[in-house]
Amino acid sequence: MSIATSIPQPVPPRSAHVQEVIVAAERELHQLLQQRSETMKRIGTVKQTLVCLAKVFGEDVLTPEVMRILGRGNTRKQPGFTRACRLVLMEAGIPLEARQGFRELQRRFPELVEHHKDPLASVTTVFNRLVGYAEVRSFPNGKGRRVWEWIAEPGNREALLPSIEDGMSPLTSITKQ
Repeated sequence: MSIATSIPQPVPPRSAHVQEVIVAAERELHQLLQQRSETMKRIGTVKQTLVCLAKVFGEDVLTPEVMRILGRGNTRKQPGFTRACRLVLMEAGIPLEARQGFRELQRRFPELVEHHKDPLASVTTVFNRLVGYAEVRSFPNGKGRRVWEWIAEPGNREALLPSIEDGMSPLTSITKQ
């Protein structure tokens, strides 16, 4: 005895009302995707700001929860490979080629790199996943080589350092742009 499943054929929309609903839903989807992109840039900026502040004033100025969010807390004995890649890109300040990211990981997290059969391929894979998570952007550099860059609002680093030196709140200076 076989059980046949009948798949109903899509019915073409006959009313203007259905078309109106579809157009409105598509418009809202595009708007929400744009908002998500802007939110991810802002999150990247704030994370980068906190990392810079921790470098200048010491990590003890940040709460344990913020340290965990930034991937710097003692939540694990050994940081994960993805988390380490995030830190390298977030702190780089410039777009990195996979090989540059690999070298920095080797310097800072040698115990992570030694466990990978092809660490350069692993770095490339993780960098590309971070692009998919909208934390990083990827593009060809001037030499045509693929580079990855932490997503933050434009001018974040330039705005941050003078504001720290002047005693002004770095978040204030960034939001004024």
